Amino acid sequence: MGEWRTPLLKVLKLALFASSVALTSQQVFAAEGIGKIFDDQVSTIEREVLGLAMKMPADKFDFAPTSPGVFTGVRTYALQVRHIATEMFRIAEAISGEKAPVEIGLSDNGPDTLKTKDQIIEYFRTSIAFTRKAVGTITDKNMNDPVPFGRNGTKASAAAFIGLHSYDHYGQMVVYARMNGVIPGGGPPPGGSQKQK
Repeated sequence: MGEWRTPLLKVLKLALFASSVALTSQQVFAAEGIGKIFDDQVSTIEREVLGLAMKMPADKFDFAPTSPGVFTGVRTYALQVRHIATEMFRIAEAISGEKAPVEIGLSDNGPDTLKTKDQIIEYFRTSIAFTRKAVGTITDKNMNDPVPFGRNGTKASAAAFIGLHSYDHYGQMVVYARMNGVIPGGGPPPGGSQKQK
């Protein structure tokens, strides 16, 4: 008779735990709002992706791996950074309905006038600020509003794509950085030193 009670008690404990997590998540979500969740994602991109862009030496921004066949036609480091920023601008435009505060060009790599590390970093910083402003407008009431992004895009799905896309290219930036002796992680280096990760 007691044999069935032990598995039943485990199931009941698990169900109680799951419902408490769900209630807590709802409370946090309601208290902070979805805009805050997406803003946190942008903050992580700022710390990690922009941080890594800042760590790469200026003379390595034109670097791209050259192994025959494997890396043929890949973006340079500069183009990886420009591409992330440009797509952030485009997604933020779709979410907010506002035009980007800078010229982003027709290419998915941004304007070709961006040549130096300083110009590209400033472009990226501007995209982060503009994206942060756009995701800050997302609420639980408008998160499912359609936007001109992707098939059947909504404000929330567009905002979620910001991180997915950025980290796809961040992975490539990490490879390029390590090939040049730059260690990723932890944001920009304080005083030029690099923290091991």
